[in-house]
Amino acid sequence: MMFRTRVLPAVALAAGLAGCASEGELVVDQGVGITSVLTSCPAVGIPDYTGDVTVFRSPNAPTFANIDMTASITNLRSTCNDGSEKVYSEATFDVHARRADVRGARTVTLPYFVTVLQGGSAVVTKRIGQVTLSFADGQERASASAKAGSFVDRAASSLPEDIRERITRRRRPGDPEAALDPLAAPEVKAAIARTRFEMLVGFQLSEDQLAYNATR
Repeated sequence: MMFRTRVLPAVALAAGLAGCASEGELVVDQGVGITSVLTSCPAVGIPDYTGDVTVFRSPNAPTFANIDMTASITNLRSTCNDGSEKVYSEATFDVHARRADVRGARTVTLPYFVTVLQGGSAVVTKRIGQVTLSFADGQERASASAKAGSFVDRAASSLPEDIRERITRRRRPGDPEAALDPLAAPEVKAAIARTRFEMLVGFQLSEDQLAYNATR
């Protein structure tokens, strides 16, 4: 599966900005130096087309009239403990579902995944969880909450000391390096990319379900 997410990048550059820096940004400090405030905590988000699932009464008839149930992931939030060599992040989220036929009580279990990506593409881990929703007789909607956790090696999410020193070194006006952007160097870009981790959560969809989400 190719992941495309709406999460904010773990590293961003704000050139010429002398204001406050937030976690995950590299900010040029008044044009003469760079302050590094990289975080070891992964960005958390939902990959495109995986935050919703549509179940049809007949899988071979993906029409509106044939919809059995729809569900969506919402209210995704995360906490992170980066106080040890293993950085632990936990995401909690809600699942809201709606069914077409409200007759009888019904319990539905939906699978979801939690994937850790490094550098935007390398899958480090992937786990599958389940969330169960219970509809009462005559009830159209149901909700449930779920959570997912992951570990990231602090060493892998931290810049090497030589790269960090190269980025944060204060440069005086007139120095030959003062006019050069250290973040433009290929080796610096590559090092920063390797420290970027994302924890992605979404429904574990079939190929048909994913295709339906991508084309509707």
